Amino acid sequence: MAETHVLFVEDDDVIREATQLALERDGFRVTAMPDGLSGLDAFRAQRPDIALLDVMLPGMDGVSLCRRIRDESTVPVIMLSARADSIDVVLGLEAGADDYVTKPFDGSVLMARIRAVLRRFGHAGGAGNGEQGDAPDGGGLLVFGDLEVDTEGMEVRRGGAPVALTPTEMRLLLEFSSAPGTVLSRDKLLERVWDYGWGGDTRVVDVHVQRLRAKIGQDRIETVRGFGYKLKN
Repeated sequence: MAETHVLFVEDDDVIREATQLALERDGFRVTAMPDGLSGLDAFRAQRPDIALLDVMLPGMDGVSLCRRIRDESTVPVIMLSARADSIDVVLGLEAGADDYVTKPFDGSVLMARIRAVLRRFGHAGGAGNGEQGDAPDGGGLLVFGDLEVDTEGMEVRRGGAPVALTPTEMRLLLEFSSAPGTVLSRDKLLERVWDYGWGGDTRVVDVHVQRLRAKIGQDRIETVRGFGYKLKN
């Protein structure tokens, strides 16, 4: 099977070279770029399987680069942020990133996060074909008012019109639709959708729920304060 191709955009020479070597030792093929504009060119020319983007980049910042990539593709994107509490984390997620890692990062943490994202997108180990992972149990067409979720065809329609979701948004909706009316905690969603075997930042969940609501209807997913979210029947 072909190696998984990683686009890594980082302006710090030391971090870029060290991380590229670590990724290559772990079996990935890496294209490393020093700025946002060259990163966008490389993405368009090579169509990688996953993109790692530093938030602070010259020419075009990482959030803008993520937004441009998301306009053209559903390829998984992980943002690299220097501060866990930075507003840039939320901006990156709102731009369409699937996850983020805080710098300085431990190599094993980065590898674990990359593999978790790749598993969700249908990759295995260091190779894959970019297809979405398996849906939760229970195939067929699920209907919630004007919302239709085809769990076998992996398609969503609202009022008969197709709704374009990223694979992460699709997996989030599948979790909700597999248990309508049931409150799912943020930690449970992190475990099931993001494949976190450890505690994670619940902002990842909150921003993706916000993005999903914008596409399927603001009132379709209800916030249950102190507990989590649920899909209305």
